[in-house]
Amino acid sequence: MYPSLYEEQTLNEMLDRIHKLTPESQPLWGKMNVAQMLAHNNVAFDITSGKTPTSYNFLMRWMLKLFVKPIVVGKKPYQKNGQTAPVFVVTDERDFNTEKDLLVANFKQFHADGAAAYEGKASPSFGNMTSQEWSNQFWKHMDHHLRQFGV
Repeated sequence: MYPSLYEEQTLNEMLDRIHKLTPESQPLWGKMNVAQMLAHNNVAFDITSGKTPTSYNFLMRWMLKLFVKPIVVGKKPYQKNGQTAPVFVVTDERDFNTEKDLLVANFKQFHADGAAAYEGKASPSFGNMTSQEWSNQFWKHMDHHLRQFGV
């Protein structure tokens, strides 16, 4: 599966990659600039923490769990230029350093909270998830976008 963000080495490797980004980093695909990409990744943490409230009716949650969750937490890497939920779309200009600092803080907080805090935690989109699924989700999403920017 994917490296666990609960492990110090995995966290440090992810943070090292994030720190290789610069305001001048250019995407190899996609529409977002680097600051928008960082903000886009922060949305996942904001939803998880409740800072960005999201809710879906029963039918939508069932469809997300059945069709989207396997893509988000499963073994296959994300495809380039894939569809994203409207809540994750960032089109306004963002400050690179602000978004980067927030993302680093989000990853550090996730790691500090530890696996026990996420075991069985409910996702607004996918229902209860294992701690490994939470780690997979954050690692896989960030890895996809770091590769998008050549890091």
